[in-house]
Amino acid sequence: MNTSFLQSLNVPQLKAVQHPPSTPLQILAGPGSGKTKVLTSRIAYLILHHAIPPSSICAVTFTNKAANEMRERLEKLIGKARTGQVRMGTFHALCAGFLRKWSGKVLLGVGENFTVCDAEESKKIIKKLLEPHNNFLQAKNLTLTEGTVLSLISKAKAKGQSADDLLPGPPSASQPRPHLPPLAGANDIQFIVSQVYCEYERILRRNNCLDFDDLLLFGVKLFSEHPNSVAWCRHVLVDEFQDTNTMQYELMRYIAAAHRCVTVVGDPDQSIYGWRSAEIENLSKMRKDFRTTEQIFLEQNYRSTGSILSASLAIVAQDRSRIPKTLHTSHPAGPIPVLRALPEESYEAAFIALEIKRLVAGGGGLFGWGDVVVLLRFNALSRAIESALQKEGILSRVLGGHKFFERAEIKDLLAYLQIIDNPHFVPGFSRAINTPNRGIGDKTLKEILARATNLNLSPLSVVEQIYDGQIPDVKPSAKKKLKAFIEPLRTLRRLAESGASPADLIRRLLDLVKYEEYLKHKDSDWATRWENVRELINFATEVPNEDAEEDSSGDIDEDERAKDMPLRSFLQASMLSSEGDNDDNTKERVTISTCHAAKGLEWPIVIVPAVEQGIFPFYRSEDVEEERRLLYVACTRAQGLLYILYATNRRVGGETKKRGLSPFVSAVVEENKTLFNDRLSDLSAEDRTVLARVLGRPIPDEVEAQRRMAEFNRTNRSHATQFEATKTSTPAAPWASKPWNGSAQFYTPTAHEAPIQTFAPVSGRHLAPSHTIATNYLAPSPEPSASDFKSVTPTNHSAFKPTVQSAPNTYVPTASSQTFPPLSGRHLAPSRTIVTNSQTPSPELYTPIYASTPKSVTPANHGAKPSPSHIRPSASTKTLTLASQPLTSPTKVAMSVVTLTPPSSSSSEIMRRDNLQSSGEPPPLVGSKRRLGMGRGGTGYSNKKFKTPGL
Repeated sequence: MNTSFLQSLNVPQLKAVQHPPSTPLQILAGPGSGKTKVLTSRIAYLILHHAIPPSSICAVTFTNKAANEMRERLEKLIGKARTGQVRMGTFHALCAGFLRKWSGKVLLGVGENFTVCDAEESKKIIKKLLEPHNNFLQAKNLTLTEGTVLSLISKAKAKGQSADDLLPGPPSASQPRPHLPPLAGANDIQFIVSQVYCEYERILRRNNCLDFDDLLLFGVKLFSEHPNSVAWCRHVLVDEFQDTNTMQYELMRYIAAAHRCVTVVGDPDQSIYGWRSAEIENLSKMRKDFRTTEQIFLEQNYRSTGSILSASLAIVAQDRSRIPKTLHTSHPAGPIPVLRALPEESYEAAFIALEIKRLVAGGGGLFGWGDVVVLLRFNALSRAIESALQKEGILSRVLGGHKFFERAEIKDLLAYLQIIDNPHFVPGFSRAINTPNRGIGDKTLKEILARATNLNLSPLSVVEQIYDGQIPDVKPSAKKKLKAFIEPLRTLRRLAESGASPADLIRRLLDLVKYEEYLKHKDSDWATRWENVRELINFATEVPNEDAEEDSSGDIDEDERAKDMPLRSFLQASMLSSEGDNDDNTKERVTISTCHAAKGLEWPIVIVPAVEQGIFPFYRSEDVEEERRLLYVACTRAQGLLYILYATNRRVGGETKKRGLSPFVSAVVEENKTLFNDRLSDLSAEDRTVLARVLGRPIPDEVEAQRRMAEFNRTNRSHATQFEATKTSTPAAPWASKPWNGSAQFYTPTAHEAPIQTFAPVSGRHLAPSHTIATNYLAPSPEPSASDFKSVTPTNHSAFKPTVQSAPNTYVPTASSQTFPPLSGRHLAPSRTIVTNSQTPSPELYTPIYASTPKSVTPANHGAKPSPSHIRPSASTKTLTLASQPLTSPTKVAMSVVTLTPPSSSSSEIMRRDNLQSSGEPPPLVGSKRRLGMGRGGTGYSNKKFKTPGL
């Protein structure tokens, strides 16, 4: 027996792993405390030390991804063969497997070949069922969407409630519940939902379907009414127990009923799914139902720095009703979490984009784009952030933005396979019969479905009999059109019955219906869709044919057991693919995610924007403490750097509204002002060393870090300076009189400061940080007047054309002059005055725009050709009248005069940055206050409207 893995456990972890299997155990594990490691080690210990057969152990997780991770870890401890015998998966997958084997006992009217109806198909069914109630709802001035109804039905099922349980008022003998008339207000909604619920269930059964909640409901029914179906189980382990709902708790209770041996792992501080009917009370309920239950706390965090942990704990500790526990870490304190206020959401988005660039550069190779996550309370907040990231050339992905099995091309192919396995599945039949287009319209389809209902046949059986001439054709005639549908299906059915693999079935399906040709004609982006099809084949090759044999001595005859074809196992795996299982794991992209979707994950850098009243807590939330826990979860995803941002103004429904910092954070700051800092980390050598050790990465080379930071400063606006508030700015600077409010200072020129010049970014590149011009990329530029441009003098008339420099990086900023960095690899000639135009697309167009009759042009040397090695700016004053060229776009153009200086004789000056405070220069600021597109190209943007959780 090799139990060397125990040596890597700390004292509480070892105690949890070696806890006697006969005593129920609750492991309360804080974030980053190694709960997955403990869970897998306990399973291995039960098998190796207590000699419990692997097939007698049931391990339940909430996602397939978590199950796969646990399986991989367990294989390293006990080997692949024994790991394969452990019954491991989600609650839904576990129930689905057993219901197929025991369907005859609990699924009246539903066969073992039932289809799992996904949420989208459920909404379509409910939408049709709501139509008869629309007039009543309109008359009552009520709104009821299919999403809301489905959510209410789902919540009812999670509590084990039937349609009758949703009816308003007490039951009446004289007036049975199903026929109660609609009452007033909320009772009207309740009555309609109960009616739709009842009809919805009837339609599901007619289609030989179960929805996700039915899997749990009927699973409880099976395990409670037929105890021998789970007599095989000697120990059950449940991960993320704080997120279980009533039905999931009952499942755990009945599976563990025979031996009452159960281990659960959870953290009440991370209970954030109440809107999905999760019951945090299940922890206390377990202690009542299993009276000998013991608790072990895992409080050592292996993920985050000490400062991140302290700030996070301070937030969640405000909940006085929580189970008292703490967290500690062996990591050093590290950089203090940043708390920063921004004037509005566009500033906030610009700050995020440029700070990410600064961190990646200043880390000297320690960080990549994939090390950063932006965590949102809800998806709708991503718009401005995606635009800002795209503008800065930063690729991003939206976690869970497009679930793989919800893509149209995937659903097309699954529809064919679903009706091969379950001919009664109307949604699959309706999708497949006219994909590719066969000229079968809605009218014909309705006639076919109506005839199937009248004849009590499946729709597939009806069209097959029409095609074979056994029953009359429908009108308009469909017999000839059905050939391209029936013959491929029959071929595929024969292959499936002979045991063909799902991958082979898909390949044959693609060939029979010419699906690739269909995509080419249908969609210009067909190549991307075809790659998804190929990925489906990859998935099909990886899905095992799970037979889930039970060690049961029950009264179920062998011929009553489901004989799962490989196809059925594949369909079950695809329909039960859980949220986040198919996310793009590309490491070269910044991740944008909701706080809910990020649970269980971690990143070196976490940025949480919009931490404001009305968002944290969300104004429609019914549980404020769950909202507090959600922010805690978001903060504890961070390993090394944490940012909490909020806007003092935010556009809501098209109106700008004042915002304030979330009370979850403001209360913490009021009690302890040292937990957050409004200044950014300078990413010193010391900081990089600490962060490298926390992340378990090599310490970056100092020279490389300086080189990358110098490149960032050369090619980007001065981010660190511009966002550091100008507390100590000299009074001589015009922006110094602006009051500092403890947040980022954004200078906006006023009327009396008109001579201060503004410059707009061109071709995505920006001014170097050492410019002396007052520039504000986020605030509107002051409107230039003719008087502002009366005396503008070129040093040399011939110097008004930009030239290409053979040697890059030759321009050195000085304290007394202005410089312009290289754009797209090109350089402007030195010592010349130019007028810039924000709509100029490239450096080649950086030429002055003359008025039709210039008043005065006095070059220093009209015929001389300047040389970069000796040109010096002229001290004399000359004048040139300039005018703007008419633009086709109505956008106002900010214009400025920029004088370029010759290169410095010292190349080491390239790394130097001017002292803005002593020179009286305003800090250059970020961004561009203009509306951009959503930036969906290459970002994985989810084009889904945000819906309030649970509604």
